[in-house]
Amino acid sequence: MAVTAQMVKELRGQTGAGMMDCKKALIETDGDIPAAVDFLREKGLSSAAKKADRIAAEGTTYILTEGNEAVLLEVNAETDFVAKNVGFQTLVKELAEHLLATKPSTVEEATESTMPNGLNVADHISNAIAKIGEKITLRRFVVRTKTDQDAFGPYLHMGGRIGVLVTLEGSTDAQAAKDVAMHVAALNPQYISRDEVSEEEVDRERKVLTEQALNEGKPENIVAKMVEGRLGKYFEDVCLLDQSFVKNSDQKVKDFVKSTGGQITEFVRYSVGEGIEKRQDNFADEVMSQVNKGN
Repeated sequence: MAVTAQMVKELRGQTGAGMMDCKKALIETDGDIPAAVDFLREKGLSSAAKKADRIAAEGTTYILTEGNEAVLLEVNAETDFVAKNVGFQTLVKELAEHLLATKPSTVEEATESTMPNGLNVADHISNAIAKIGEKITLRRFVVRTKTDQDAFGPYLHMGGRIGVLVTLEGSTDAQAAKDVAMHVAALNPQYISRDEVSEEEVDRERKVLTEQALNEGKPENIVAKMVEGRLGKYFEDVCLLDQSFVKNSDQKVKDFVKSTGGQITEFVRYSVGEGIEKRQDNFADEVMSQVNKGN
């Protein structure tokens, strides 16, 4: 069967693959477009496999809220440039909608789940890899629920470089919850309150502070009192409620939250690529490698 330009155009529209790849797929499948789609999918999966050892430390966080449910997720790509790609952003939104609808427990469970288009998440992402040309991964997500008497505070900083989801229980003040989320994005607390800090961690910090004070030559009879004062500063560094509120430094976060009539029961903060060892490329070498490929 003769392959026409219209057939190639239609296949490109469905798959996003290159013109020559589409033409080859149509020739291989004797003009059968559904079969050609499968042919390109298989090729896309192969291409995605070749990218599996690459480091995807860029990307975005994204938050979707629907009524009393919300999802915060992080999807990684190899470059910040691709993270701004429309196709990548569409993928992220599709994943968010699917995660909120299905509420899987783990990333592994999520990647095996079936999306509305009939593909599982892993294959859907692989198709996006074939079109976009970079390794893409669903790294992590959380799904949260609340009641009508509570409020979510969703906040994306720098277009999704940091994503925070706060749950304010016992208050419907959504703006206050968002203000707290903005604070969490800025100061990165590790805990909500002192009660969440383990005794082991407190003891370790107390020991370090004691040694510091002794090394400074402080008299032993006042070291204990100094250490307790410095522990207070430590709690201010790591505990949300003990911190000075970013929108009013004269007010503690716990006092701001109390003024809403509610309480912070949970927050989740994702920073894109945190904990991933990023590849350090020499830009000049990378450009030359691309030039040489073209020769």
